[in-house]
Amino acid sequence: MNSRLSVVASLFLAACATDVANRYYSSAAHSPKSPEKVQILYREPGRPYEVIADFQSRWDTTEAVRAKAARIGADAVIITKPGGYYRTDQQWAGRDSFAGSSARICGTAIVFKK
Repeated sequence: MNSRLSVVASLFLAACATDVANRYYSSAAHSPKSPEKVQILYREPGRPYEVIADFQSRWDTTEAVRAKAARIGADAVIITKPGGYYRTDQQWAGRDSFAGSSARICGTAIVFKK
């Protein structure tokens, strides 16, 4: 019994440590692409699209999120980096020595409408 409990506890802790969330929306299957064919965007595109997935993780790179989007056939991935580090003695983010930093990354995988 103790060994089973140890295994379950280990799996639970490992799952918490990864801090990754993936959510898939599309019911249609899209063919995988090579990552270099997936556009990296930092704002919403000016043409019609459909969201097929959202990815969120800690300490991931833009290229890693792009690779996830490529595996599910996205045309592009919209990258956002919410939050960031801060110092308590520097309240205004624009004046913070860590301004522009982020430990978390989010990507919205999209396909363009024809």
